[in-house]
Amino acid sequence: MRMRLMVYYEAMENLTILDGGMGTLLQAKGLQNGETPEDWNVERPDDVAEIHRAYLAAGSNVIYANTFGANKLKYHGRHTLEEVVRSGIENAVRAADTAASETGRRARVALDLGPTGRLLKPAGDLAFEEAVSAFAETIRLALGTSCSNNRTIKQSERSNNPRPDLIVIETMGDVRELKAAVMAAKENCDLPVYATVTLGADGKLLTGGNVECVAALLESLNVDAYGFNCGLGPDQMISYVKRLSAVSTKPIIVKPNAGLPKVVEGKTVFSVGPEEFADAVGKLVDAGASVVGGCCGTTPQHVGALFRLFDCSDRLIKARTESPRTIVSSGTSVVELKSYAGLIIGERINPTGKKLLKEAYAKGDTAYVLREAVKQIDADAEILDVNCGVPGLDEAALIESTVESVQGVATCPLQLDTADPQALERALRRVNGKPLVNSVNGKRTSMDAVFPLVKKYGGAIVALCLDENGIPPTSEGRLEIARRILEEGAKYGFSKRDFVFDALTLAVSADPNAAIVTLETVRRLTEELGVNTVLGVSNVSFGLPNRPVLNNAMYALAKRAGLSAAIANPSVIRDEIDPAAEDVLLGRDPNCAKWIERSTEAQRNSAGAAVCLKSGASQADSTESLCLSVKKGLRDDARQAAEAALSSGKSAMDLINGAIVPALEEVGRGFEKGTVFLPQLLMAADAAGEAFGVVKRALSSAVHGSQGQSTANEGNRTIEQSNNPNNSPIVIATVKGDIHDIGKNIVRALLENYGFEVIDLGRDVPPETIVDTARKSKAMMVGLSALMTTTVGAMAETIRQVKAAGLPCRTCVGGAVVTQEYADEIGADYYAKDAMKTVRIAETLAGRKIG
Repeated sequence: MRMRLMVYYEAMENLTILDGGMGTLLQAKGLQNGETPEDWNVERPDDVAEIHRAYLAAGSNVIYANTFGANKLKYHGRHTLEEVVRSGIENAVRAADTAASETGRRARVALDLGPTGRLLKPAGDLAFEEAVSAFAETIRLALGTSCSNNRTIKQSERSNNPRPDLIVIETMGDVRELKAAVMAAKENCDLPVYATVTLGADGKLLTGGNVECVAALLESLNVDAYGFNCGLGPDQMISYVKRLSAVSTKPIIVKPNAGLPKVVEGKTVFSVGPEEFADAVGKLVDAGASVVGGCCGTTPQHVGALFRLFDCSDRLIKARTESPRTIVSSGTSVVELKSYAGLIIGERINPTGKKLLKEAYAKGDTAYVLREAVKQIDADAEILDVNCGVPGLDEAALIESTVESVQGVATCPLQLDTADPQALERALRRVNGKPLVNSVNGKRTSMDAVFPLVKKYGGAIVALCLDENGIPPTSEGRLEIARRILEEGAKYGFSKRDFVFDALTLAVSADPNAAIVTLETVRRLTEELGVNTVLGVSNVSFGLPNRPVLNNAMYALAKRAGLSAAIANPSVIRDEIDPAAEDVLLGRDPNCAKWIERSTEAQRNSAGAAVCLKSGASQADSTESLCLSVKKGLRDDARQAAEAALSSGKSAMDLINGAIVPALEEVGRGFEKGTVFLPQLLMAADAAGEAFGVVKRALSSAVHGSQGQSTANEGNRTIEQSNNPNNSPIVIATVKGDIHDIGKNIVRALLENYGFEVIDLGRDVPPETIVDTARKSKAMMVGLSALMTTTVGAMAETIRQVKAAGLPCRTCVGGAVVTQEYADEIGADYYAKDAMKTVRIAETLAGRKIG
């Protein structure tokens, strides 16, 4: 077998066989529920190394070190982080070296980086740089270097100390945390980087991202291979591998579970055996995968079956080719730029010519900026331009904070619009997904400043057809600059798909041929160079009356010439051509005389027809404003709307029952249908919390003023009871041995903003503590969370103890490795596939009518 293994590697070098699960085998060797797997790196290194050797003997040519949970935000074991990381690498390297001495070929060792267990801001409490720092520390410890030394460690600098051969980032459920981990790897070593995400049954990440979002980000960050692990069995992954294969230029990784978990005699087992697993993975290879292995529940027998299948197979690995598509993305959506599409890039978060926005930036009025973002999204903008260039303000700091805020309420991708390289880098680092980068031009200094930043952080580049000599007066001159930009970009590895060229719009009031040259440039860029194009159309009408009609005509003509995108106000731009406007743009109205005469006459005719609106008639009802603010996740607006509504005479119960709860219900239903994603759900919950706080304080103040503090407290209870007829609390916890609490924290946030009292016991909670708390608090429900296969046994034990104690409360379980079948097997009363389902269960128990 070993000789055949060598031949196999040489004959099928395009196929990589990874290892399988670690936790299942550690449990078989005695790992107890609640024990931290990484502690065994130090305490039982021979057992860990033996598992590695078993996978190598089975056919793995990449093995993952036992470091999945070894980062400073997650690891809370019995040793220092350095001890478990260094020991984990040493155990794997020792096993690989031993196998190499027997086979003559050394397998590669991967440093395994799992998620931090916390959700990043704005949906969670973890700052992006904190996440980067946590991953970076583990990487530098694995390399045997000081974390205080920020210098990148190169392969050539390796000493005789055992070090990994590559970095694997796995089980990621958030695109932004995935980016943080990749940035940490790229900034701290030059090793190859593999990355895999975990999809739910709906094909989405925890925070709502899809296959295409992941591909857009990781292609742009230039990882070496990427794909999926955990969460699903091999059969459930086929459709997602096909989707990834359609957009990926990199090797595709699949590391599925051995089916879904079951409980047999108190132990977690998986349903798919080795041969069945291998056959299913074979179909994944046919669909496009070329890096294959197993995750939870898989063993050396599963990997051995994979090896035997491919050793005897004549399957050809699909070659990866470059996609011609130009893609940008956010954390939850993808936009493709295509010729003749004319999609709209919203321009309203750009202070040029906008006095109110400048004032908002100067005053730090984030609420105003977020309102502008939401308005544009509601008007169907597909990308939002973010520009913070206000004289006298710190643009770098301002664009960083603005990007953070805007992407909390916007699901669409962003265009980062700045001429300041420092500001651009800070925005690129913090943006969630792959943005448009506006801009670069044909000047050497511009390309030297922008290209390295986009190479590092990813993005599609808006390229202006101008250089040191200004804007050429002809289309040929502008195309020549475009060609030079493409040629220089190729030196950084950029291709046509990485660029969107701005043909540049000048005012027809100054040059009657301006629009003609621009339209000709758009057409030639599209047809001759085969690139995407963008225009800021409003410049064409500068100095003329009735500008919107001229802008619409310019947009429509450019779209017919091949325009991919327009930077415009989505509320007013239209694909329509007024004949008189077309005459102006195409040089058929000398000096724009007819246009000016017509527009002036129209203004005179409309002057006498103006109608004065009654004061306040155009303002939305305060209750409607509050409802909208909650649905959009605008915290400041929700607070202000609640205050305004109370001031206008609305009662507390009017606001609760007429605005706050209905808004949350609508967002919740959207989440259940898959039209609203987790970050939006959490932002809406936060906005509702802001408004609810105003209502409670106002009622407390009013009651206290007339009847005293005791009555005020009774007033507060009245509000709470209106939201929660059953006033018993809900106890939630992550079970013993499990330190993942993202899901639990999301559940807590939603339950609290739906008016439920929640007792959160935290993570790694013993069954006895949960039972005792439920008894003393007279809880109506106990909610249990688990992510790791090694800890679901603790969930079963907790359920058993709750039942044995005779408590009247119901039990609800959830987590990545938990299924309805598993919940039934361990005797749980309810299974919640997500946080919103937990709310629905609580509403049922509380006797609340569900909307």
